[in-house]
Amino acid sequence: MFDNLREQANATPVPDEDPKFDTSSNAGAKRKGSSGHFLGMTPEQRFFVTFILMIMVIILGMMCLLVTGRISLF
Repeated sequence: MFDNLREQANATPVPDEDPKFDTSSNAGAKRKGSSGHFLGMTPEQRFFVTFILMIMVIILGMMCLLVTGRISLF
């Protein structure tokens, strides 16, 4: 079982030795002239998501303070 595994490991090409794995190309480089979209969202959508996230953090923080007794409503 382990002999076959060793043979397979020796038979697989190493990226440094295989010409198919050319890391010098700019295939993964950032595109020039991108439209500024992050995760496919427009700036308005990103603002809405961050605003909702901020509101959720505030509400959860206030709930934790109420539960632990650090603040009280009355």
